Amino acid sequence: MNIFIMILIALFMAGYYLMDSPSQNNINQTTEYAINKSNLRTIAQCMMAAHNAKINGIDFQDVCVQQNQIITDFICLDNRLKKTSCEIVRNKKPAFSYLISVSAPIGHDKYNNMMDILEKYYPDAGTFGIFFENMIMAGGTATKRIVPAEIINELKLQDGQLVYLTQYEMPEVATEFAPAQVIDVDCPVGTTKVYRFGRWQCIGYNTKTDCGGDMIWDSDLFQCVPDESRKPLCADNQTAVMVDSVWECIDPFPEKQCPNNMVARLNYNTLEWECVTNPTDIKETSKCDNFIGVNASGALGATLRVPQTSCTACEKMIINQETCAATCIPDPEKLNDTNCYPGNANVCTGTTRAFYFGFPNRTYINKVQEIIDLPVLLDPIHSQNRKFNCMDCGERGINQEKSRPPYVVICN
Repeated sequence: MNIFIMILIALFMAGYYLMDSPSQNNINQTTEYAINKSNLRTIAQCMMAAHNAKINGIDFQDVCVQQNQIITDFICLDNRLKKTSCEIVRNKKPAFSYLISVSAPIGHDKYNNMMDILEKYYPDAGTFGIFFENMIMAGGTATKRIVPAEIINELKLQDGQLVYLTQYEMPEVATEFAPAQVIDVDCPVGTTKVYRFGRWQCIGYNTKTDCGGDMIWDSDLFQCVPDESRKPLCADNQTAVMVDSVWECIDPFPEKQCPNNMVARLNYNTLEWECVTNPTDIKETSKCDNFIGVNASGALGATLRVPQTSCTACEKMIINQETCAATCIPDPEKLNDTNCYPGNANVCTGTTRAFYFGFPNRTYINKVQEIIDLPVLLDPIHSQNRKFNCMDCGERGINQEKSRPPYVVICN
C-alpha cells in the first residue's frame, strides 16, 4: 500500500514539473512577444502601403485597412493655419498642403514595441510615429514633430494612434497657349518678325540704344544727341560745348575776332560763334533815366488826360536829352505786331491799298519829320486812333503825290 502511494506521488510530481517547468514558460512568453510584434509591424506596413498608394493616386484595398481602421486623406491650411479647400483658386494655392494617414489607437503598453519597429524599419520617415500629447514620436529621431491644432481637431486625433504626416507642394496648373491662327508675314530688310497682340508684326531693328559720353539716344531721330541734363555750369567768360561726345567748358575760340566792347558767344541753333555786346561792360548812365511823362497834345481849350500807357503798340518813344521830355511818334517796324495791327500786314499792299497812321491832332503831326512837307487830313474818313490803319481806295486809286505810306494815304 505504501509503495502504491509513493508511485502516485512520483507521477504527480513529474507531471507538475513538466507542466510548469521554466523552459516551457520561456517558450510561451517568446511566442506571445513575437505575435504582438508581428501584429504591430503589420499595422505599420499597412499604413505605409496605404499612404504611398494615395500619393501615387492608386486605390489601395486590403483587409488590413478595415481591421486597423486606417484613414488616408488630404488636408490643406491657409496662412492662419485654418482648414481650407485643397484647390487652386484664381492662381492662388493653399499655404500648407498635407497628406495624413491615421490608424486606430494602440495600447499604452505597446508603445515601446511599436517604437522599436519604427526605428528598425522606418528610421528616415521623420513624421511617421505614435501620436502622443499633440506630437508625433517618430522612430530613429529624438525630435518630436508638432501637429497643427487644426489637423488635430479636424481628425479628432487620440493618443496612441499611428500617424504618418507628409507635406507636399501642390503642382502648378499648366498654362496652355493656343497656336496662332494667323497667316505668316514676310518682313522687309531692316525689320524683324515678332508675334505681338495675337498676330505677326514687322518691327524695325533697335540699331542703337547705348550712347557714350554725355550723349543720349533720341528715339525720334534714331541717333545720339547731346544730353542737356548733363550740361555743366561754366564760368562767366566760358561756354559749354560738346567735345568728342563730352561736355566741356572752354573759352571763346581765339580765331573768332570780335570788335571792341563785344565778345564771342556760341549760337546753339547754328552751333557757330558770333559776336555779341559784352554784358560785363558798364553802360553810361543817362541823365534822363527819370524822364518827364509823355507830352499831352490836343485841341486848344480841350481837357487833356495824361495816358496810363506812355505810347501805343504802334509808336516809339523819343526822349529829349536836354529837357528829358518824352514824346511818341509812329513806328513802321510795328506793323507786323498783332497788338498794333491785328490783321495780316501783307494784305494791305498794291495800287489801291496802303497803310496810314491815325494822327490825333496837328500838334502830334508837327513832331513827325517824315511828313513835315505833306498836308495831313484830319477828317472822318481817316481814323485818329494812334495806330496803323489800312485804307482801301478802290477804283479811285491812291494819290501818289499826296500819300506817303504808312504815314499818310489820300485817295484820288
